[in-house]
Amino acid sequence: METFRNLLDPFPSQQSTFAANVDAIYYFIFWLSTFFFVIIVALMCYFVVKYRRVEGQEPEKSPSHNTPLEVTWSVVPGILVLGIFWWGFTGYVDMRSPPAETYDINVTGQMWSWQFKYGTGAVDSELHVPVGTPVRLIMQSKDVIHSLFVPAFRVKQDVVPGRYSGLWFEATEVGTFDLFCTEYCGQKHSDMITKVVVHATDEAGVTDEVPQTFDKWLEVASDPLEGGRIPLEQAGEKVIGMFGCLQCHSIDGSKKVGPSFKGHFGQQVQTRDGSVLMDENYIRESILEPNAKIRQGYDPKMPSFKGAMKDEWIDAVIAYIKSIQ
Repeated sequence: METFRNLLDPFPSQQSTFAANVDAIYYFIFWLSTFFFVIIVALMCYFVVKYRRVEGQEPEKSPSHNTPLEVTWSVVPGILVLGIFWWGFTGYVDMRSPPAETYDINVTGQMWSWQFKYGTGAVDSELHVPVGTPVRLIMQSKDVIHSLFVPAFRVKQDVVPGRYSGLWFEATEVGTFDLFCTEYCGQKHSDMITKVVVHATDEAGVTDEVPQTFDKWLEVASDPLEGGRIPLEQAGEKVIGMFGCLQCHSIDGSKKVGPSFKGHFGQQVQTRDGSVLMDENYIRESILEPNAKIRQGYDPKMPSFKGAMKDEWIDAVIAYIKSIQ
């Protein structure tokens, strides 16, 4: 029964103000196409049987044309196509025309993670937004073309290097929803997955799934060190999560796109130009100037976090790396 229900409604639940209109035009086109497919195939089968060749019976001469029929099959589809175009175009204009007052979030796509930056200085690898508020994403890529897609919101937009692109939406319910890259961007494209977390705007709307209001989350995210109230290595673990570092680096010694954080601190590591001691200076340089000393056996794919990761956050990352050796 569940499989049959999924066939009838294959989309995720509608979680933005755009979703209902997008689904409506899709289903209209789908059922319209289904209707004409059934009619055309049924008439074709009927004519095949009715006008099949019969022994001893010659076919009658057919008329050159039927004006009413030809007008009908030209005008009716024309009206339907124009109607579909108008419906789709007005929906597209709405999706490309954000309201005057929006909450703006800067987005950076890079191989193979997303980074979301807020006006308070908060940075996260997941997109956090307030419910019932128009949100505008100002997006750029550091390397190749990516494409940000949130199925539950029915929004999708390419993220292109060398320019800004944007989209806007308004989430309608508190919850956590999938966010994908839908433009093939290299080896780990299929791992470029994160979440959209929609927060309540007041305490009455919080849930077990999203237990913080947006303002409370923003306050904590703006200071992962929590004013020095938590150990530095614990803050470093939070910073690594915020910047999506574990997409490319492991913490168990295994090799991924980049070298593991574990098992190398305090040792000489091989680079393309020789060897270097993996100490605090090397980690800092690798965060800010990742192509300065590229580890042997790895490609130069790491972006620079200069201007994005604060000095005290780098200190926390170094403390965390030292703690897991």
